[in-house]
Amino acid sequence: MWAASCLASCCAASTCGLCTSVASGISRRSARLAYCGLFGLSLIVSWILREVAAPLLMKIPWINNFSHTPPKEWFQTDAVLRVSLGNFLFFTIFALMMIGIKDQNDKRDSWHHGGWIAKIAVWALLIILMFFLPNVVVTIYETMSKFGSGLFLLVQVIILLDFTHSWNDAWVEKDERKWYIALLSVSVACYIATYAISAVLFIWFNPSGHDCSLNVFFIVMTMVLAFALAIIALHPQVNGSLLPASVISVYCAYLCYSGLSSEPRDYACNGLHKHAQGVSTGTLILGMLTTVLSVLYSAIRAGSSTTFLSPPSSPKSGGKKPLLDSDELEGGKEDKKESEGQPISYSYTFFHLIFALASMYSAMLLTGWCSSNSGSSELIDVGWTTVWVRICTEWITAGLYVWSLIAPLILRDREFA
Repeated sequence: MWAASCLASCCAASTCGLCTSVASGISRRSARLAYCGLFGLSLIVSWILREVAAPLLMKIPWINNFSHTPPKEWFQTDAVLRVSLGNFLFFTIFALMMIGIKDQNDKRDSWHHGGWIAKIAVWALLIILMFFLPNVVVTIYETMSKFGSGLFLLVQVIILLDFTHSWNDAWVEKDERKWYIALLSVSVACYIATYAISAVLFIWFNPSGHDCSLNVFFIVMTMVLAFALAIIALHPQVNGSLLPASVISVYCAYLCYSGLSSEPRDYACNGLHKHAQGVSTGTLILGMLTTVLSVLYSAIRAGSSTTFLSPPSSPKSGGKKPLLDSDELEGGKEDKKESEGQPISYSYTFFHLIFALASMYSAMLLTGWCSSNSGSSELIDVGWTTVWVRICTEWITAGLYVWSLIAPLILRDREFA
């Protein structure tokens, strides 16, 4: 019990102190950024507890209730999962509370934007309480996280597709020569980067003297997909463009690198095994940054009436700038009167669900998808499970992009934005 109390105190000290000091300064305008900051803080807490909490967890009887004490890696994974579970519950509860909000007159609108000291206290309390749960609950959550993480990766891909199409449309609408030159330049640069990365992957992950046919297959598939995406996007019957195809191609190349670099360090075809720690940490940081940016971008894109992230109540703007949401409204009596009764421009429920799924994904990222074959507790996001998750995500990304191009040709009776 003493160990549990000590662990709880550590969690509280590392979160509540910093958060409550800035909670009073969070305005309605910066609420979405505050949620992103809270999510980022949960990642830091997970990382810290992963490194320091194992000795404490070994002393807690309802966690270490085995006849033979598991290895240190098991307790590190358990600590990350428990923090992730608390974070997941926090955002899931808010997602459920926000169901059905249509305009700013709803009292729950203020729950979404205000009361930060209370929300931070609840968030910290939930994380602390997770360390009092039996192992079976955490095991169930671990299984759920693998499915939830896959869903988050799918949403992440859809967000990327939405971003690339929006980027292309924004430059094309300018209808000026310099913007067309910029489109062509960026597209060519992305394709050069794609094939340059592929060439480097051949050097790193296909060392001479070893049969690395699986790695060669992954790399060749990446190159073939990049070429195929360009051909399909430029087909006269398809309403496509080279810029989205090039951006998706370079992202696929990154996913291929990420997958190959996650191969076990004792695998002969992993040419980076001599620099395992540096690669693993670099991949983790890049993965975490991608996760946070994806979550933030999903919130921003949710304000657009042309995207699937908008709530049903959002008015269609026909390409015009959407109404400002309450985060962006400035203070003052005049603005307050104008904001009364205005519909919300993004779904609060979807906003919080993205964070809930991202909590699951970050736990999988920190624990190597709960794989015990990474070979070292110092390595993160390593193992064959991670490899196949990355590679499959690459193929799904390419497939979804192709579908976004050919769907209007196949489903002619449907309207596509």
